[in-house]
Amino acid sequence: MSKVNLAYKTPAEWTATVLADFDRFLLDHATAEKKASGMAMSMLSHYPDKIELVHAMADLAIEEMTHFREVIKLVHERGGHADKDGKDPYVNEFRTAFRRGKEEYFLDRMLVGAIIEARGAERFGLIADALQPGKLKTFYVAISRSELRHEGLFVDLAYLYFDKAEVDIRLAELIAIEAAIVKALPHRAALH
Repeated sequence: MSKVNLAYKTPAEWTATVLADFDRFLLDHATAEKKASGMAMSMLSHYPDKIELVHAMADLAIEEMTHFREVIKLVHERGGHADKDGKDPYVNEFRTAFRRGKEEYFLDRMLVGAIIEARGAERFGLIADALQPGKLKTFYVAISRSELRHEGLFVDLAYLYFDKAEVDIRLAELIAIEAAIVKALPHRAALH
């Protein structure tokens, strides 16, 4: 069950845009998984005293890199190859919501991570629903479920280190910010 209730639902036009250029979407998906693994490594490096977080982020980094490997294999099977990592306008814009202050920044990192994972779960689920039965559909069903687990992981870690009421208030604020960002972005063959 989702712990993040997104305030903006992705419209069908996004799914149509992705399906119209699925090879480009796969490249973006591979990049997103690689960056997610790097983010998990960054988190465990910046907060080495948070034992539960270190263990969780080590596992997450490995899982995200495994997803990268699986997606890049799909890219190669379809005759493509990896490209240079591009900027993600969604993530870059969302990062501007991070507050200053050690504890505030830490909380925001976890909650933004949860919301990004929730958006990934939603969108991978839309892709899975749109695909014909087969290898790709099965893969995207599994990826969507994985993203949902990651969303919950970040929220649970936030509850571990912060007061639940504080987490819930900030989570609601960030969900509203994220909705405005997603709504304003043009649809493209990319996760965000």
